[in-house]
Amino acid sequence: MANAQRKGPTPQVPIGSKVQSLRQEQGITLSDLGSRSGVSISTLSKIENGQTSPTFDTLNRLAAGLGVDLTALFHSEAPPSVNGRRAITFAGTGPRHRSGNYEYELLCADLAHRAFVPLLTTLHARSIEDFRKMANHAGEEFFYVLSGEVVLHTEHYAPAHMKAGDSSYFDSTMDHAVYSVSEEPAQILWIATKVSKALKDVVGR
Repeated sequence: MANAQRKGPTPQVPIGSKVQSLRQEQGITLSDLGSRSGVSISTLSKIENGQTSPTFDTLNRLAAGLGVDLTALFHSEAPPSVNGRRAITFAGTGPRHRSGNYEYELLCADLAHRAFVPLLTTLHARSIEDFRKMANHAGEEFFYVLSGEVVLHTEHYAPAHMKAGDSSYFDSTMDHAVYSVSEEPAQILWIATKVSKALKDVVGR
């Protein structure tokens, strides 16, 4: 039986280019994708032209609108889907995406059609004022603080100050945001349930 081989960082194409490629392969316009995803045409244009970096919420909406798994936006080719699957991400080799307040490393990205999405996330935001607005979307989320200290804001609860070893599970439909209050940017293991299907129902596709 072959052993898993340590590899370098996963090859990655710009997400905007991948969105544009998938959209054109399907023969749909920016307006079509906007209707399917709930993302404005102006934002879509900026994403495709590399003028803005989509948030995790927007990435999920784009995946739902395009009818693909979230992992398809991080790869030049769609990951295979087979039975008896296993994936390993060696330290520092997952596809990365920086979006304003968060920097994500997508873990085990070579598996498509998963029940949840694991992300190693570095928090760059330092206060709730750093967020234009808090996120909300279908699904549920869990995170575990690996290093540093964070504050979790949620719509129906008082802000929670959390340290390394603390964790939280919450309903993603609530407005939510997490930011670092430690000297160095905090790092969390963030797990979100797969929301593409739920979002697809929301946007009517």
